[in-house]
Amino acid sequence: MQKNMLIYTTLLAGFLSLVIFSSFNGEDPSSTPVEIDSVTNRQYITGFDLDKEFDFAGEPIPRDNFDPIERLDRELTVNSYMHATTVLHIKTANRYFPIIEPIIEKYGLPADMKYLCVAESSLRMATSSAGAKGLWQFIESVGRAYGLEINDEVDERYHVEKSTEAACRFMLYLKGRFGTWTMAAAAYNMGETALATRIRDQKSNNYYDLNLNDETSRYIFRIIAIKEIMSNPEHYGFRVDEDDLYPQMDQYTTINVTQPIASLSELAQKNETTYRLLKVYNPWLIGASLKKVAGKNYEIRIPK
Repeated sequence: MQKNMLIYTTLLAGFLSLVIFSSFNGEDPSSTPVEIDSVTNRQYITGFDLDKEFDFAGEPIPRDNFDPIERLDRELTVNSYMHATTVLHIKTANRYFPIIEPIIEKYGLPADMKYLCVAESSLRMATSSAGAKGLWQFIESVGRAYGLEINDEVDERYHVEKSTEAACRFMLYLKGRFGTWTMAAAAYNMGETALATRIRDQKSNNYYDLNLNDETSRYIFRIIAIKEIMSNPEHYGFRVDEDDLYPQMDQYTTINVTQPIASLSELAQKNETTYRLLKVYNPWLIGASLKKVAGKNYEIRIPK
């Protein structure tokens, strides 16, 4: 009985895989990293086409030795088969990329910088073990240095537009200091002082020649892999229907707050919404009140 059930389960899984991968807009399943044997219905994991050119922000991965290509291969493999995370990246990008992209363009940064945001936070209002917060994962000192308000009531590291503006200014500074977008991104990840020390000690300012900590050593390759997969999702076995993408949160009215608010829950009720939705639309409001408003004008979004 158990043997028959195992056979049935295996055949069913193979059949479903075949249906899924053969439905990608008519794309030949053999062009994806997953192949289905038409006779046995077994699923095979295949390699990637590493002969094509890969780059970050227009700066190509060097191909003069095996090391950069193998490091990229690792990140393509990891991210291609990290299914739940990648599907959520694709869904959530529909919400945040339309906000992030125009700001990146305004500051003259390469469009690839939006994928740095994905690598940093998975497009979530995340908090790291080191205390970095928001989509762009600012630590408190850097956030303050680039004009973000941070206190027990307000944390603009969670403000999508303001934190993106700050990230763009920070990246421009790092590019000016380290010379390339690749090195600027590495400094963004590990810290500019730490990277400067590695440059001095190893006598190289080329990211691909530096021996860095594991996270930063993988960082640029991870961004490139994320860009590659999110730009060609069906080629890598991901199909997310347009109706399943997370909607933009652009249906709201704005109220200007210049006086203290003793209770945000009462503000929500007064404006016919919930405390939860008020926080979802204004994640930078981290307290239950807003009392430190002297000389300020806060714009709070009220969902329609």
